[in-house]
Amino acid sequence: MNWFNIIKWFYEGKLWTKEQVADAVRCGKISNKEYKEVTGEEYIE
Repeated sequence: MNWFNIIKWFYEGKLWTKEQVADAVRCGKISNKEYKEVTGEEYIE
């Protein structure tokens, strides 16, 4: 399963918030770099 593509689709479809994307980083599903690709903002721990 490609978590990055799924999370990006959810975020772009307004089904997920930035906080939910950040949760995916904390859970190890996507990287800090991928967070920036999805949201356009740096991930801050």
